[in-house]
Amino acid sequence: MNAKTEIQYLVENLLKEKNRRIYTRIAPIEFAGFETKERLSYTEIGDNRFEPVRTGDRWGDNWVYAWLRAEVTVPKEAEGKRLVALLNFGAEATIYMNGMVRGALDLQHNDVTLTRNARTGETFEIVAEAYAGHTNRQPVFGESHLCVFEEEIYQFFIDLECLWQVCEQIDSNALRASEINQCMKQVIATIDFGLRGEALTAGVKQCREWMEPLLACVNGSTSPLLYLMGQSHLDIAWLWPIEETKRKIARTMSNQLALMEEYPDYRYTQSQPYLFQLAKELYPELYERIKRRVAEGRIIPEGGMWVESDTNLPAGESLIRQFVHGKRFFMEEFGKDNEMLWLPDVFGYSGNIPQIMKGCGIRYFASVKMFQTYENVSDPFPYNTFFWEGIDGTQVLTHLLDYGEYPIRVNPSFLIRQWNDRVQKDGIATRLVQFGHGDGGGGANRDDLEFLKRLGNLEGVPRTRHGSPIEYFRDQLEKGMPDAKYVGELYYPAHRATYTTQAKLKRLNRKAEIGFRETELWGAAAQRLLDKAYPYREMDRLWKRLLLQHFHDILPGTSIHRVHEEAQAELASLNETIREMAAGARQALADGERSGITVFNALSWGRKELVALPDGVRGIADRDGQAMPVQSYDGRLYAEVEAPPMGWATYSIGEGSKPAAVRAAATAAASRMENEYMTIAINDRGELVSIVDKETGTEWAADACNVMKMYRDRPSAFDAWEIDRRYRMSPVELADKADITVTADGPLFAAVRVERKLHQSRLVQHIRIRSGSRRIEFDTTVQWNETNKMLRVDFPVRVHANESMQEIQFGYVKRPNHSSRPHDADRYEVCQHKWSALAETNRGFALLNDCKYGISVQDRLMSMTLLRSPTYPDETSDQGTHRFTYGFVAWNGSFLDSPVVREAYELNYSVSLAPQGSRLEARSLLQLDQANVIAETVKLAEDGSGDWIVRLYECKGASVSCGVHAGLSVASAYETDMLERNMAALPCAGNSLSLRFRPFEVKTIRLALK
Repeated sequence: MNAKTEIQYLVENLLKEKNRRIYTRIAPIEFAGFETKERLSYTEIGDNRFEPVRTGDRWGDNWVYAWLRAEVTVPKEAEGKRLVALLNFGAEATIYMNGMVRGALDLQHNDVTLTRNARTGETFEIVAEAYAGHTNRQPVFGESHLCVFEEEIYQFFIDLECLWQVCEQIDSNALRASEINQCMKQVIATIDFGLRGEALTAGVKQCREWMEPLLACVNGSTSPLLYLMGQSHLDIAWLWPIEETKRKIARTMSNQLALMEEYPDYRYTQSQPYLFQLAKELYPELYERIKRRVAEGRIIPEGGMWVESDTNLPAGESLIRQFVHGKRFFMEEFGKDNEMLWLPDVFGYSGNIPQIMKGCGIRYFASVKMFQTYENVSDPFPYNTFFWEGIDGTQVLTHLLDYGEYPIRVNPSFLIRQWNDRVQKDGIATRLVQFGHGDGGGGANRDDLEFLKRLGNLEGVPRTRHGSPIEYFRDQLEKGMPDAKYVGELYYPAHRATYTTQAKLKRLNRKAEIGFRETELWGAAAQRLLDKAYPYREMDRLWKRLLLQHFHDILPGTSIHRVHEEAQAELASLNETIREMAAGARQALADGERSGITVFNALSWGRKELVALPDGVRGIADRDGQAMPVQSYDGRLYAEVEAPPMGWATYSIGEGSKPAAVRAAATAAASRMENEYMTIAINDRGELVSIVDKETGTEWAADACNVMKMYRDRPSAFDAWEIDRRYRMSPVELADKADITVTADGPLFAAVRVERKLHQSRLVQHIRIRSGSRRIEFDTTVQWNETNKMLRVDFPVRVHANESMQEIQFGYVKRPNHSSRPHDADRYEVCQHKWSALAETNRGFALLNDCKYGISVQDRLMSMTLLRSPTYPDETSDQGTHRFTYGFVAWNGSFLDSPVVREAYELNYSVSLAPQGSRLEARSLLQLDQANVIAETVKLAEDGSGDWIVRLYECKGASVSCGVHAGLSVASAYETDMLERNMAALPCAGNSLSLRFRPFEVKTIRLALK
C-alpha cells in the first residue's frame, strides 16, 4: 500500500466518525403522542390524549400523522453550550419548539438546535408532527436524545473534509496536493478520539491550527467564478399528496430560517408563490418571519410562475396566467418583481416560452433538467449559457445548470465538478450553481454553510459568490455573452410518455381551459351589455385552482395514485363550476320574452355547425324565416345553424316560412362513407383502406388508416414518464374483427358505429362525416383493461415531407420525421396540442384531437398515442373508461391557406345553445379580417377597470396586417404586455384598428369602451 492510498484510507475512515463524534448524549427524550388523519394546527392538539411512545414501537398507517410531545430541561453539564435535540421517529416531521415551527426532520436534517448558549434549568417544549407515509410500511420510533453539540469537533471535521476534497480533485503531482497530504499525516498522527474533555479539545484545536494556513490559500487571477444559489426544489405533489406538501413547506422554510439566524450572509431562493400562500394560510407566525427575511433580502422570492408548471401540455393562456398570478403574489406580498423563470425539473420547454416570458416581464430563464438524461449520450445539449430564441424570434438569456450529484451539497468536489463538467469550454468564466436538498424540500443544511465560509476563494476550487441568481444574469449581460444561440423548443430527450400518461387528467384539463375561455368571454359580454356583475374574485380563485393542477408532476401524470385521484376530482369540479358560470352568462344574454334559441360561438370566425335541438323542438328558422336543415339521429333532432364570429345568432322555433335549402348529402354504408369531398372505404376492423379526394381524384391513404396498434410498454426506467424507443419491437396482436353498423345516412351527416375487442379491452367508435366538410371525426370510447400496454392509432398517408408540424401554444413547431442524426432520432415521440400535419407545397394532411398530446411522425406514418397503462408510481394508471375524439382533414392548396387551425379549434370548441328565449339580435363582439390571426382570449382587465383585454396571435408563421373590428363602442385602445400594462396607444378609427403581426406573434390589446 503506497503512501497516497494509505492516507486516503485513513482520512476517509476518520471522516466517517463525524456523526458519532459531534454529539455528546446527555439524556434520552421521552415522547408521548397520538395519531390522526386530520389536519391539525399546533393550537388544536391540546384536547387530544397523549400516550407514551417507546423506542422500537411501530406506529401509524397510510396517510397517518403522529403528534408527539416532550419537555426537556437543560442540565448543568450543558451550561453555555450548544444544545440540540437528536430526534428519530422513523419519518419526516415538522418540529415546534415552545410553540413555534423551528425545524424539521428530513433526509438532510436530523437534529434541531434548542439553544446555542444553554442555561441550566431552562425548559423547552418539543412538539413534532410526523408523517407515517403511504407505502404500507409502518415507521419505527427510534431513540431521541438531548445532546451537547461539540462545536470544536464539528469545525474540525468541516476543515478536514474541505481540504481533503481539494486534494482528491486536483493534480496529485501539484505542490498543493503534497502540502495537504503532509498536513493530513500530522492530523492522523495527532487526533485521538479515545481522549475526552479538554484533552480531546486541545488535540482538535492543534489539528485545526495546522489546517488553517492551507485553508487560507487563495486562487490566482484566472480562477472561474461560480454564483451559488441556495434553493430547495419542492415538488407540490409527486410521491406524496398535496396534503403532505402543506407540511413540507413548513419544514423547509423553518430549517432555512434557523440557518439564517446563525449565518447572517446566507441567502435562500424560493420559487412558487403557491407554497408561500400555504405558509401564509397554515403557519401565520412562520409566514411573518418569512416576510421579515424577504424584506432583508435574505429570502429571495424568485421564479415567475404560480407553480413550476409543465410547459408542454398547458395552453398558452394558462402559461401566461402562471406569470400573472405568480408575479402578482410576489409583488403584493413582498414588493418584489420577478425577473427569472426557474423550472429546475420540468420535462422540456415549449418553443414559445421565450415570447411568453418576455411578454410577462421575465428576462432570464434557468433550469437543470436538460442534462439529466439517460440514453442521450451521442448528442447532448450543446450549451450552458446562451440566448434561447423562440418560434417568433424572441430571445431570452438562459442558463442550464448541471444536475450534479444528489443530494446537492456545497463542498469542493461538487464545485470543481460543476466547472469541469460544463459543456461550454470556451468563452465563459462564470456559472450559476444551485445547492440545497430538493424534490421533497429541505434546502441547505449547516454543513453547506460552513463549507461556504471556507470556499469564497480557496486555492484549487472555483471562486464563489453567494446570493441572488439575478446577480449572475446581470453579470453576464455586463461582461458580454458568448456567441451562443439556440433556436426553437428545448426538447427534452426523455420522459416522452408524460404527453399521454393519465389521459383523464389531460382531457379534463383541456375541457377546463376551454371552459375558462368561454366563461371570461361571455361574462365580459354580460357585464358590458347587461351590467351583470363580473366575478373577479371568484375567477382569481378558480384560475389558481387550475394552475395548481399544471404542476409538472400532476398534469404529466407522474405521481402516486392519490395525487391523480384528487387532481381528477378537482378538475371535474372546476369543469362543473366553469360550465355553470359560462352557461349562466349566456342565458342572461339570451333571456327574453320571445320564444327562440340563441346559438353562441366563442371563436373569432363565423361557423356553420350541427346542434342537438331541445326536446320537443321539431324545427327552427332564422330571422328571415329560412328553415334550418335538420336530421334525426339517436332519438334527437339535429339542425345545422350558423353563428357569427365571437358572438351569437337567434333562431325562432318552428318550421319557418321558407323551406330548408337542398344540399348534397353525406351517405354511409357499412363499408363506405361519402360526401361531396371524400369517398372512404372501410374494412372489417373499422380501418380506412381508402381515402379518395373527389376534388382531385387522388388517394390519401398509403396503407390502411385508423389502424389500432398495441405494444408491450415496459421502458427500461421511469415507467410513467417514458416510452421506450424500441416499443415497436413488442407488438400485441389485435386480430379480432369489428361489428360495424350504419347509424346515420344523411343528409347532414353520415356515421358508422365500430365495436371491437382490443386484447383485454374494448373499443366503440363512431366515425362521422359531415356534408360540406373535409373533416372526418372518430368519436371513441375505450374500456381500458390493460397493464403495461400502449395503444396507438396509425395513419400512413401519401404525403412527402421531411418535417412534420405540431401545434404548440400560440403557433407550431416543425420537427424532423426521420432519424438522420441522433437528435432527430431522439424525437421519436413529441408533443402536440390540437393538431399535427404533414404538408407538401400544395396540399397536406392533418390529424386533429380533443385531448391527445403524444404523437410520432416517422416518414409518412402519423401515429397518435391514445392510452398507456404504467404501474409506477400509480399502480392503477388509466384503468377504466376513456372517451375522446380525434379526426383528420386533408386539403389542397398551401398550408397558409389551409383550414387546419380552424378545423382543430372547431373540433374542440362546440357552439352553445341558450334555449329558453332570445333577448338580443345576432351580434358579433369581435371580428378579424385575416384567417391566420386568432383571437385566443377576450376578458375583462385584471385591474377591475372594466376595460376589455383581447389576446390575439398569428397562427401560420406568416407576417400579416390584420384589421380588428369590435362590436362595441371603443373609446381608446392600447397595446399592452401580457400582464396588461399599457405600452403604446393604438390609433382607432371608429371601433376598428389595424395590427401588424410578425410570424407567431402574440399581441395583447386593451380596449376602453364608451
